[in-house]
Amino acid sequence: MTIGRITRIAFLASIVILLFSLIASSGGNPSAPAGPQAGGPSFQFNSIDFPGAVLTNAQGINPGGEIVGIYTDTAGKQHGFLLSAGNFTSIDYPGAISTNARGISPGGDIVGSFTNAPGGPPNIHGFLLSGGTFSLVQFPDPNFPGAIPQRIAPNGDIYGCIHNTDLMSTMHGFVRTAEGYTALDLKASMHNGATPDGRVIVGLYVDMMTGLTHGYLIENGSFAQLDVPGSNFTRGWDINPAGDVVGEFRDTTGKFHGFLRSASGFSSIDFPAAIATHAFGINPRGDVVGSYLDLSGKTHGFLRNSAQ
Repeated sequence: MTIGRITRIAFLASIVILLFSLIASSGGNPSAPAGPQAGGPSFQFNSIDFPGAVLTNAQGINPGGEIVGIYTDTAGKQHGFLLSAGNFTSIDYPGAISTNARGISPGGDIVGSFTNAPGGPPNIHGFLLSGGTFSLVQFPDPNFPGAIPQRIAPNGDIYGCIHNTDLMSTMHGFVRTAEGYTALDLKASMHNGATPDGRVIVGLYVDMMTGLTHGYLIENGSFAQLDVPGSNFTRGWDINPAGDVVGEFRDTTGKFHGFLRSASGFSSIDFPAAIATHAFGINPRGDVVGSYLDLSGKTHGFLRNSAQ
């Protein structure tokens, strides 16, 4: 083989590597989905897998980079987890048959839900884990025995949803402040995050007339629907102090993507080579956590570091 041929092969190989790196940096989706455009700044993606788990799902992240989420063990039981300084800790509500950790405050307080018996939403309850001690998060109306807290603000306010008999049609978003509980007068709704001052709340709801799922923003009490352009399925999951929103949407081919809505518009979030991506949490510096489905069908958590 001549030196000239070796040079040409090396040049072509470098082009292939460059193209692959560009695809990976744009989220692993070379063809942009409907609505947000892939590309833009480069981000670093890292998988999150609880040791020995068959499924891991990252749900929330605080300003210090501590991450909470859910994992399923080999026996099929669900547990919450905390990932802090590279170390995993399992979270289990005492006596529960399953536990989910969903949100973490700057001070390390964790909220989530647990199930104490089979049978649906009446047996799904909220918890707050603070200083190593669990306490119940329970809406005072007995018609709504089920609760799923999703986020906790720096001041201790908690956002989530309450349930009567099912996980959707009887669901209402709620806020728990020092003054008590307030529920959103909209069926099939769920509060999922808020700015630290509580001025803007992000969530999701299902239109009971059309069956379509939409995100929403409530700013100073004013409700606005939030939809990724071109999508008929959008869920808003979290918002940071700058007003950046993350969530998930389904494109026209049926594929799920995460999204970021910032001042510059919508952009997609796709873990490289994943067949589905869901973005659930964002912190003040723009780090995003969520889950993705790999080519074998296994679910992993992920962390996408903000652009440097």
